[in-house]
Amino acid sequence: MRFENAVVIGTGMMGPGIALTLALGGMRVTIASRSAEGAARGIETARRQIEVLRSNGLITDDAAAAGRARITAGVDLENLVRDANLVIESAPENMQFKQELFVRLDGLTSPDCVLASNTSGLSITAVASRCTRPERVLTAHFWNPPHLMPLVELVKGERTADNVVEAVRQLLLHCGKVPVVVKKDRPGQLGNRLQMALVREAAYIVQEGIATVEDVDRAAKMGFGLRLPVYGIFEHQDAVGLDMGLHILDYVAQDLYNEPRAPMEYRGHVERGETGAKSGRGFYDWSTKNLDEVKALRDRFVLDVVRDYKLPPD
Repeated sequence: MRFENAVVIGTGMMGPGIALTLALGGMRVTIASRSAEGAARGIETARRQIEVLRSNGLITDDAAAAGRARITAGVDLENLVRDANLVIESAPENMQFKQELFVRLDGLTSPDCVLASNTSGLSITAVASRCTRPERVLTAHFWNPPHLMPLVELVKGERTADNVVEAVRQLLLHCGKVPVVVKKDRPGQLGNRLQMALVREAAYIVQEGIATVEDVDRAAKMGFGLRLPVYGIFEHQDAVGLDMGLHILDYVAQDLYNEPRAPMEYRGHVERGETGAKSGRGFYDWSTKNLDEVKALRDRFVLDVVRDYKLPPD
């Protein structure tokens, strides 16, 4: 299975970064948008992100120039996908919209074209349920920001062919990403499933008065979270010793939150209209915090770690 021509649908937060990843891996990539303005914006974002990688030493000048040259954009989806070997959609998280889009792509693309969704949580089996060739459909969930974060989750639908997953996995390795295969199409995939378990317990800790929001975040950022890039969950357990780990787990598990819905500490904020930075208040008062500054620090940290420590170490 050869990947030479790709189309990335979407010019928002994820699409341009996905496009530049494939372009830097040697593919010719077209960013598909519904408008000329969106297409131009997608190109500009991809080129700006390539410059971030170049100026920080993650790619060479020649690689940056070649990557820029491989990225184009357009609005005529039917013509854009005609010769594609790979189409990745990064559209809004709406099941009906994605199902209709994939039915359309199923009819427009060649029989051997792979169709992937960047969905962070929707069932890829359901997305592909109306396609005539669901064996070529899978999830390829890039993490945000996609030009910096190495991880891509490949989720198999119930009818996704193994060779399709492996071909995309090899492509992503070639592009410098770290693909993981999620063998079952379950809510939350892999990374978000782990993250939501942590969010749920963090909210419960605050609800129970065990610690403040600020100290929960400090514990995560300055404790176990700081070592995770080089010391994974199971690596840490093996280092501790599973006999001791089991004793601790059995003891702590009795007091963990285990209800099948979000704790009231979380739900209450939403019910009060406190939806986070976009409303000015959530767990934090964002009138005293700058989200752009927080994101810039996040990007700087991720960039430095990926570059300086040659992650992943395996």
